[in-house]
Amino acid sequence: MSADHPTLPPVRLRADAELARDALAAPLLADAARLARWTGPDTRVDAGGELVDEQLPAAAEALGLPADEEGELRAGDAWRLAVDTGLVEIEDGESAGEAGAEDVPGRAAPGENLALLTGGSPRDVLALWLDGFDTVFADAVAPVLDDLDQLLDEDGEIDVDALDWDPEAEAEFLEGVLGNLYLLTVSEGGAGEGPVPLPALAASMVVPDDMGEPTDDVLEQVSDAMMRLDEQFRLLEPIGLVEYQPLDEALMVEEGEESAVSVDDEDVTRYGMVRLTPLGLYGVRARMLEAGVGAPAVGDLADKGADALLDGIAGYPEAAAREETAAWLAGRDALGAARELLHAARGSDPGSPLRRLHCQQTLSLVGPEAEPAVREVLDDAELGGLARVWLAERGAADVPAPPESMIFWLAIDTIAAQLDAEGDLEELQELIEGLTGRHGGFFEAAWRVEHPATAEVLEAMGRLHRDKGTAKEARKAAFKARSRGGA
Repeated sequence: MSADHPTLPPVRLRADAELARDALAAPLLADAARLARWTGPDTRVDAGGELVDEQLPAAAEALGLPADEEGELRAGDAWRLAVDTGLVEIEDGESAGEAGAEDVPGRAAPGENLALLTGGSPRDVLALWLDGFDTVFADAVAPVLDDLDQLLDEDGEIDVDALDWDPEAEAEFLEGVLGNLYLLTVSEGGAGEGPVPLPALAASMVVPDDMGEPTDDVLEQVSDAMMRLDEQFRLLEPIGLVEYQPLDEALMVEEGEESAVSVDDEDVTRYGMVRLTPLGLYGVRARMLEAGVGAPAVGDLADKGADALLDGIAGYPEAAAREETAAWLAGRDALGAARELLHAARGSDPGSPLRRLHCQQTLSLVGPEAEPAVREVLDDAELGGLARVWLAERGAADVPAPPESMIFWLAIDTIAAQLDAEGDLEELQELIEGLTGRHGGFFEAAWRVEHPATAEVLEAMGRLHRDKGTAKEARKAAFKARSRGGA
């Protein structure tokens, strides 16, 4: 009686055109585009494709920045993004091979992808932005080289073994953080569009789920994670992925050796606050999809068949399911949609009760044009009950009374669906108690119902019914149902 539900709630994404505008407005990509347009015959790069030092002041000025150290650093970051995203094409220079020889600078020119920023489709722009996100993500998980001299080997190359850096672990950690931030954003009752405190995000990756009071060692790990995340979010903000209020550096001075998360400070915002932007939601979801993670978006099912719709919304919250089904119905005629939905709702597999429930809910959005399709299934053992409900709710005439077997089959099917939906427990208890209260001898008839979930439903009724005597009757009926089925 359990269907496979998506592991993540569905996200509501903005239209591609809006997201593309956000991408073009991201400071780092906008700077990269300016440098690509600034690039000309006199632009020189070194053997690694970086701008030569002599050109950094001019690059900073092209971005409207002062030609100081900070301006040159920003220009260097923007240049690297321009190269990695194809906004600039380079012909690498050559390093001097012998002592006394001079480096041979390479050349640069605007790349083919530059035209996509103004003449491409929104999808073209977003694809280019995703490439930029990948570049910045790689920078964010790169090691911090505080003392470069100590890391150089005899040949002047960086000794990777001396870095104490695991690239896969670093990438996995940041992926996990972004995944948790995504989940908090899209979950009902989560952060929504509001910011998340940096300590909570760091703790979500470090503190074990079953740990009560964190130990000093764990708190220290959280503090270290916060420091690293502070650096990473500062790098990710200019690409438009997040809005970030950095960790207040004064705290580290004020607290000395104390853990940054153990202080009872009334202003949690001083410890850093972060939220995914709408563009960030799009980007993190794209990375998760590429990694094979199920990350649905509202509207994904609009052009799919009814079977995909009813199965797909099985794990959706109520509001998202309603929005998805309305989008699905919008492009179809009512009669054809009703027939397709009813056909997809048939079945005796574990997910079929929830499909029928969602079929009934979707049909409630369909107009009277669907009535012929609904009447076609009045004699169907699986669909006749919900068909009668639909017709009765619309005050239709000539609705035949259901046979008793159909009444009890629909009761079992409805409870099975509600159990699978994992909805409000109190509402389910009221449904169960209402059914048993309206139908005398309910369990004597219910255990005979030819439904694959009969025994499981009766067992659940025994657990959930608040009257002990009735609960005992339900358990006895469940035993009879299992015995009759040979289970």
